[in-house]
Amino acid sequence: MDLSYTQEQQEFRKEVRVFLAENLPSRISEKVRLGKRLVKGDTQEWSAMLNARGWLAANWPKQYGGAEWDAVQRQIFEEETCLAHAPRLVPFGLTMLAPVLLAFGTEEQRQRFLPRILSGVDWWCQGYSEPGAGSDLAALKTTAVPDGDHYVVNGQKTWTTLGQHANWIFCLVRTSADVKKQSGISFLLIDMETPGVTVRPIVLIDGQAEVNEIFFDNVRVPVENLVGEQDKGWTYAKYLLTHERTNIAGVGFSDAALATLKHVAAHTMAGGRPLDRNPHFAARMAQVEIDLMAMRTTNLRVVSAAAKGQAPGAESSMLKIKGTILRQELTSLLRRAAGPDAMPYLPEFLEGRDTTDPFGPEHAPSAAPTYFNMRKLSIFGGANEIQRTIIAKAILEL
Repeated sequence: MDLSYTQEQQEFRKEVRVFLAENLPSRISEKVRLGKRLVKGDTQEWSAMLNARGWLAANWPKQYGGAEWDAVQRQIFEEETCLAHAPRLVPFGLTMLAPVLLAFGTEEQRQRFLPRILSGVDWWCQGYSEPGAGSDLAALKTTAVPDGDHYVVNGQKTWTTLGQHANWIFCLVRTSADVKKQSGISFLLIDMETPGVTVRPIVLIDGQAEVNEIFFDNVRVPVENLVGEQDKGWTYAKYLLTHERTNIAGVGFSDAALATLKHVAAHTMAGGRPLDRNPHFAARMAQVEIDLMAMRTTNLRVVSAAAKGQAPGAESSMLKIKGTILRQELTSLLRRAAGPDAMPYLPEFLEGRDTTDPFGPEHAPSAAPTYFNMRKLSIFGGANEIQRTIIAKAILEL
């Protein structure tokens, strides 16, 4: 396999770098670099810039406003934006719902929803997990009962990321109860401004209200908001999850975190020498870098297959496991490098309300909150233990 970049791909990388240098606001990139908390406006501003350039929806067909990049272009773009400390694009509409609509939705649904995702008019969130249905997602109990030209939805979703900012949610709902549990699920699009929808934020260990509980109390949803066929939602959900798991792997984010770690380790003294000269710490850094190189190659294979219309199978589970382990290890090493300076919790600094220099190195205030927040990676998108079962079944052809 030839892993070298073509001249055309190298020119594309230069084009991306020039665009980032000329357009990415420094006040936003500094927030990302220092691990400060972004507000919705930061993400909206950056998304609008990318949309104006035609680069917001990298994997969409051009006829729907996408860039229609190949797998290598998308990987180059992710690498460069992460290294430049650009904000992470909110994936729910762009890279999770959109592929489902393109594959299973009606043309009317595509024309209705895709332009509003690009413009930022609609912010989407994901309604999958429930209090009794996390890794065993098919155990969900939220119901959608047909009533004329509507469904009446009742139930609860939880761990809904950024749901407090969203105005639409794509939901898995139970439409049939007397069949195999995977067979009675449908994929429904719900306007969160509909009467009966309640959002309750959950404050996490890092002090952020990043996830939410969503309650549905007799919420009426038009039948035209059903994606695909009734009771076929499990198929669409699995298709979406393969895209989510590949995205969670976060090769570009790991690249950027490794670059930061190397810089920190080279400038942090421990025992009279730079931390990167400590053999134990250096060995852990080297192992992360080796694993990241291997994962980058696997990621390219998976996204290349997806670009050819092949839905990723167990490979997306492999990427999800290894990618989350690497990202957690990188945050662990950064926290260790900060030492006791990582202990103070400084919400005013993290939220940008305090512009004074932080106590200790500049990376220290975000080291512990980021470490704690990244513990979630091995759970959401399908717990790593479940992913290992998927891989085993694929190998054994069960």
